Amino acid sequence: MADVIALVFDFDDTLLPDSTTLLLESKGIDTERFWKVDAKALWKQGFDPTLAYMNLILENTGEGKPLGLLTIDDLRAFGASLDDQFFPGVRNLASDLRELVADVARDISVELYIVSGGLQDVIDGNQFVRDTFHATYGCMFGADETGKLTRIKRTITFTEKTRYLFEIHKGITPAETAANQYVVNKYFPESARRVPFKNIIYVGDGLTDIPCFSLVQKNGGTAFGIFKPANAASAKRAFLEFAKTDRVTSMHSPKFAYDEDLGSLLRAAVTTIASQIMIARKQAEYR
Repeated sequence: MADVIALVFDFDDTLLPDSTTLLLESKGIDTERFWKVDAKALWKQGFDPTLAYMNLILENTGEGKPLGLLTIDDLRAFGASLDDQFFPGVRNLASDLRELVADVARDISVELYIVSGGLQDVIDGNQFVRDTFHATYGCMFGADETGKLTRIKRTITFTEKTRYLFEIHKGITPAETAANQYVVNKYFPESARRVPFKNIIYVGDGLTDIPCFSLVQKNGGTAFGIFKPANAASAKRAFLEFAKTDRVTSMHSPKFAYDEDLGSLLRAAVTTIASQIMIARKQAEYR
């Protein structure tokens, strides 16, 4: 089986600003009220945060409502418009990583994934995402025959994110999951698991990423946290929730260029994993 290094990213506030907020703003929604009043009111009733915001989108969709007859195609078209929103260095990251690993060994694959509590159709609507990422996982709406959003199809909540890490780990494709939602629970011997956790790097920004940070770190992988240095609340959370509790290797601003701290560390981490794979191969030859 070929060796694979997997980099798994959250989407919103990790690779670009929150895409759901950008979508709502583009439709004239008061996002301050949406998140801090309406969504918060549902949270206090016990709604999962992901279900809360998706239900609010549905409530605002329809004839004469703020989002109008919002369709799946509308979501994908909005995703296509996000090219100028990606944080510095994101667009060159994949090619740089693959070149670095090719210098170590040409038969080691570098794959990028997105696991997000954002909207799958917005994510997949972007051409750069489709060209760059091996697979994406996000929340999904169901639609009627006209494409208008009518119901919630899939949510990805805090611990639900880890399910998709296990799918990546085991080599289960989105198509296999679509055909059988329970396939992730199938037993795979360690030797048949496509991407060992030690070969997984996870990058995320929020409390929803904590289960993934913990899972990856505890199983020998690497986790990098994202925070906004100019945002005091973000910086405080980064220290108290992530760094102080050893849930991540380190915390960084979302700058992915080769000469920025996060960008250089991702490149170093991928090169190190590739070198470790080569050392393990050599050791196996002499056993």
